[in-house]
Amino acid sequence: MSPGRFRVLVADAISLDGLAPLRDDPRFELVSKPGLKGEDLANAIADADAVLVRSATRITRESLARADRLKAIGRAGVGVDTIDVDAATERGIPVLTAPEGNTISAAELTMALLLALARKVPGADRSMKAGEWDKKSFTGTELHGKTLGLVGAGRIGGEVARRARGFGMRVLVYDPFLNAERARSLDVETAPLDEVIERADVISVHVPLTDATRNLIGAAQIARMKKGVLLLNVARGGVVDEQALLAALQSQHVAGAAMDVFEIEPLPADHPFRSLPNVVLTPHLGASTSEAQHSVAIEIAGAVRAALVDGDLSRAVNAPSLGGVDVQRVRPTLDLAQRLGVLGAAVAGGPLRSLEVRYSGSHPNGLRVITAAAAAGALTHVGGGAVNVVNATKLAQSRGIRVDQMQQEGSGPYGEVIEVRVASDTGKARVAGALLGDSHERIVRIDDYPVSVTPRGNLLVIHNADAPHVIGLVGGVLAKAGLFVEEYQQARRDGGGDALSLVRIDRPASEEMLSELRAIRDVHQVQAVRL
Repeated sequence: MSPGRFRVLVADAISLDGLAPLRDDPRFELVSKPGLKGEDLANAIADADAVLVRSATRITRESLARADRLKAIGRAGVGVDTIDVDAATERGIPVLTAPEGNTISAAELTMALLLALARKVPGADRSMKAGEWDKKSFTGTELHGKTLGLVGAGRIGGEVARRARGFGMRVLVYDPFLNAERARSLDVETAPLDEVIERADVISVHVPLTDATRNLIGAAQIARMKKGVLLLNVARGGVVDEQALLAALQSQHVAGAAMDVFEIEPLPADHPFRSLPNVVLTPHLGASTSEAQHSVAIEIAGAVRAALVDGDLSRAVNAPSLGGVDVQRVRPTLDLAQRLGVLGAAVAGGPLRSLEVRYSGSHPNGLRVITAAAAAGALTHVGGGAVNVVNATKLAQSRGIRVDQMQQEGSGPYGEVIEVRVASDTGKARVAGALLGDSHERIVRIDDYPVSVTPRGNLLVIHNADAPHVIGLVGGVLAKAGLFVEEYQQARRDGGGDALSLVRIDRPASEEMLSELRAIRDVHQVQAVRL
């Protein structure tokens, strides 16, 4: 290929009209070879500047073994479970996604499955086609007046909420990252997961599959549900424990389930779900509409074009740089910003409303990426896939979280100073960190308390009265739990008033130990943070 021209391998069936941003640009050559595997796929990738896939073709480490020319992997959709992102990152290849295009289709499929389940449409259809006229076996239930419990209210969950409200349903949401303003705009009530599960007549999950969400709906959660509940999963297989659901369906504790996604896909031919009359199954059709396929094709084509021509990696889930900043040079600053984001969000508690980064140091052109790193830390556990410096700011904005940044002059005795201010529905936090030299990092302030603690490992943040006995009692609880203290610092503003203790311990604190700490006289609040 001549300089300034790019070859794009289309490795799955993707709407050709949707690829117009590439097809109509003379700088791009589209090579359509769907269905390649193994060596054939690796050979084709080796000769491409970019590869586009949907969900059929798997981009493995072996696929990328000779991908010295590859500059981008584009996923026409949002899930990257069929792409070895770690292998791509190691080779410096950004993985781009198209998260917006299938939102409406997935939300509409959710409602279609809910209606089919509530009115027993599949069974009635089978009965009619068998020559029967059996009305009594297919008495359903109305949605009007029922409570829909949403587990996750991001892009798709939010659209489901709007549609459910149109059917006259009450909507109860569990989403730790949904702030009050966004909840009001959706006209939903928020509640803890257990309360959502206990109160809902219908439960629909809309979260990505991560370590935190795997089997999020398991046997214990199903046992707390109302008898006769309906359960839907149009998110990702593995979020619902299929064995626990199977048992609940067989016992009729769960009256019916509708599933578009499964732990193993394709669903095995002999899977018990296939034989249950109270289950509606579809083969991962969330994005399977002509409109969605056209939308995600346009979206990913535009993202790949921008990445190859302009170096714009704003749609990448793994890109190590933003705005031309040399991330390797500012890596210690970014690492500190990310940890301060984690700490600030933990101290503030509750769904975030805003995040502000104030920076002084030697990388003024890097303020945008430093802010993104802090946002990535604050949003570490938000759903929607990998959260990093590339997508954190946009993810925050999609959640209604305001992100601001400010360059400040002077860093005092430090080389770099980063202050992260976080506001949530329940509180505020102001945390600051500094770099001494190139890489010696410290937490130097939490709210009005000056401190100096290494921002790594397992940290306890304890708000307590400035009383002599507190340190001894805290130490006793830690000793009882067999924990080693790596750093212990108590800061105070006025003698005999309130104080803040930072305790760095050698391994995570158990819930039992945290409960013991909170029970100590004159201990007001204890938070465990993993940095």
